[in-house]
Amino acid sequence: MKSRRLLSMLCATVMVTSAVTACGPAADGGATTGSTAVDTGDTGADTGDTGADTGDTGADTSATEGKEYSDDEIVNWTFFGGMPGSEKNDGNEVMEIIAKKTGVRVKETWLTGQTVEEAVGTIVASGDYPTFIDGGDGMMQLYDAGALIPWDDYIEKYPNIKELYSPAEWDRFRMDDGHIYWANQFGNTYGESKQTTHNDEAFWVQVKVLEWANYPKIETLDDYFKLLEDYAAAHPDDGVIPYTCLCEDWRYFCLENAPEFLDGYPNDGSVIVDTSSGTPTIVDYNTTPTAKMYFSKLNEEYKKGIVDSEFATQTYDEYIAKLSTGNVLGMCDQWWDFAYTVNDVFKQQGLDLQGCNYVPLGLVAQPGMEQMWHTYGDTQNVASGLGVTTACEDPDRAFAFINQLLDQEIHDLRFWGVEGTDYNVDENGLYFRTEDMRMKCADTEYKASHLCDYSYFPQWGGTSRDGKNAMTPTEQTSEFFDSLAAPLVKCFEAYGVTTYPEFIGSSKTKTTGVWFPMYSYSNNMTSSTEGGIAWTKMGECKHKWLPQIVMADNFDSAWEDYMKAYNACNPQAFLDEMQTELDRRVAAAEAAGE
Repeated sequence: MKSRRLLSMLCATVMVTSAVTACGPAADGGATTGSTAVDTGDTGADTGDTGADTGDTGADTSATEGKEYSDDEIVNWTFFGGMPGSEKNDGNEVMEIIAKKTGVRVKETWLTGQTVEEAVGTIVASGDYPTFIDGGDGMMQLYDAGALIPWDDYIEKYPNIKELYSPAEWDRFRMDDGHIYWANQFGNTYGESKQTTHNDEAFWVQVKVLEWANYPKIETLDDYFKLLEDYAAAHPDDGVIPYTCLCEDWRYFCLENAPEFLDGYPNDGSVIVDTSSGTPTIVDYNTTPTAKMYFSKLNEEYKKGIVDSEFATQTYDEYIAKLSTGNVLGMCDQWWDFAYTVNDVFKQQGLDLQGCNYVPLGLVAQPGMEQMWHTYGDTQNVASGLGVTTACEDPDRAFAFINQLLDQEIHDLRFWGVEGTDYNVDENGLYFRTEDMRMKCADTEYKASHLCDYSYFPQWGGTSRDGKNAMTPTEQTSEFFDSLAAPLVKCFEAYGVTTYPEFIGSSKTKTTGVWFPMYSYSNNMTSSTEGGIAWTKMGECKHKWLPQIVMADNFDSAWEDYMKAYNACNPQAFLDEMQTELDRRVAAAEAAGE
């Protein structure tokens, strides 16, 4: 907390000097004008989220106040994202506006038909790199291939980039050669948090199901599945799918990692960190009593016909298409994995007005337990992020572009769109959208031809540098409420909440440790260590066995066979390596005074 506030104070000082030295794309010497540190009135609230408080304008260099680039001055670069995404049309209107302001246009392509490791492996083998890349779990392949350009010099040169993380946080991205090769784009809050969504994992349920049941308290797996069973039984002709799950590739987390949450722990992703003894200790959530209980419950519900018979074989596209029909009552998933696509379809088809939107439930293994499905404050994932590859002929210009994308004017273009077309500004300076604007911004073709958020480039959540608005529409309090369909509003009112984080009701007294999240280490493990080999084998084992366990005729026998196969993977080698990393993180935090 204290180090973050100190960084914020330093940023205000650094900004004055950096403003006169910051520059636009180096290729043509297009100088940018410096920003002025307009004091919007510091709230005095240290959210612990970033080094940026609302009391200053941060490091925004207002690069967009410089020249407008002509078509022959604009460079065309490429980005590959190691995850599914939607490509923008050539001539996308906001993309063209940004290109004229920055001198850079980026064509984005996304993962299709391969695992991310396969896709990155193909890129490395061919040597045909995009300009920018987020290789997800394949970032280590890119690093090992020497395909990435170090960020170090550019972090110091470009203040908007530097502002993303404190010095200690930047250091966590350093690789074993001492350099930084990528930065995670997400989880950075500027100034005061304005979070309205639960952008994380949960058991989800449609609001129409809760309304039908008169908004009951749902606390455990038994409560949840009884609700789904009862609703399905009362609506036999509606074609409902009570519960589905995704098992494809890395997304099998939708099936696999619920036990850590059910036991009340946050999303460390690969392990539990137990602090009950006073010493942070790694625990394997795959073998806990709660894990066996959870998979036994899924097996029971599968036999009843409640769990989708196609869950084990459906692809991600089939899963999203199934959710988009409005027939699926519930599932376990991360918000970002489904909501941005499915909610737009609901809005376009009017299914939101029929109560098809999902709300998150923070289920626990036993009644009365505290849970941490939602964690407050920022989560720094150092395992992956945006990198600039050695294919880039002008690295300085590439980093200048990243810097400019964080200027407030361009950030607004990315996430709010064009003033007067995608949002309006009221007499108090607050941004808002009309219902017609919301409908357009949810339309697939409009998003492809007009909107351009450069979604896997660095970005901010929280409060705009104007001290009034949210960085994104989903976090604008008034816009959030005005965009909710009536059944959602009714559901929120019934439970006495105003946001998704309030709805899931995670503990605010329990906080994540200095090591959090541990998946930022395990995601980059390789076969170079015994623990890394075990980690790969464990994943393969779980991917094979867990769907079989859910569908097994004899659960106890299948679980016993699974445990034999799992233990043959040598999980202790993985757990020992994770304990070593946990100890290192705790010691580093203590040394840094955190």
